[in-house]
Amino acid sequence: MILALDTSSPTGSIAVLRDEQVIGLVSTGTDENFSSRFFRQLEFLMGELRVKPADFNLFAVTAGPGSFTGLRVGLTAAKGWGEVYGRPIAAVSALEATAVQSQSRATRVAAVLDARRGQAFFASYRRASDGAGLVPEGDERLVTPEELRAALAATQAMARDEQEQQEQMVIITPVPRMVLAMLSNIKMIAELNSELKTPVEEASPILAPFVGRLGFQRAQQGRVSDALSLDANYIRRSDAELHLTNSTSTTSNSTSSPSTHSASTSSTLKGAAGS
Repeated sequence: MILALDTSSPTGSIAVLRDEQVIGLVSTGTDENFSSRFFRQLEFLMGELRVKPADFNLFAVTAGPGSFTGLRVGLTAAKGWGEVYGRPIAAVSALEATAVQSQSRATRVAAVLDARRGQAFFASYRRASDGAGLVPEGDERLVTPEELRAALAATQAMARDEQEQQEQMVIITPVPRMVLAMLSNIKMIAELNSELKTPVEEASPILAPFVGRLGFQRAQQGRVSDALSLDANYIRRSDAELHLTNSTSTTSNSTSSPSTHSASTSSTLKGAAGS
């Protein structure tokens, strides 16, 4: 059995699979962050199925990109169980778990997730020549609207040499409205939807079943990790890192004119001495 965890977004989910068949799934849409209700829902699901962590042969978990806090919760849980029970762990990308949902026959699949702050997570995939899954093209990226348009244009350019009777590229995302808002240039939208024949396909935000199936495939291929080697793929730096960088920059700027600062201090001391 496989326990699949997705804690990368507010719409988190937990699934139990027997090979690639989902036998249990829990996901709820509330304002509460999923990482806060994760263990409650896990306890509920295992109680319903009458299973316990020791019963699982594999733990599959999203390793990113996504919420820093959410990813840490899922990865820490998977690492702990993997170490205690001596089980392998399959790390799965949330972007790939989105991309595999595509029903299109397009030769290229562009997966897009909401990264907040007016940005998106992006990854491009091509269909394997033998039809067995998707092959990543390039790294997963954090992109602005302008960078997203450029990335989609580049992906489309790579697909132009494929057979004309097939769709060349599809964009798949759980947030199609956000993607269209980012592609706010009307001409660009028109090109993507007509001239370049690029549909925008809506994916489910409930990723755990797809994480579990991808995890099963990785285990079959021997592409698994242990508790020590498992790591997150955050892509974006955390708020704490950004705050530290900004603080360091501010401190550097404030000390960039030491002579002026020293002269001011010296004058103040002389004035104080005179009084």
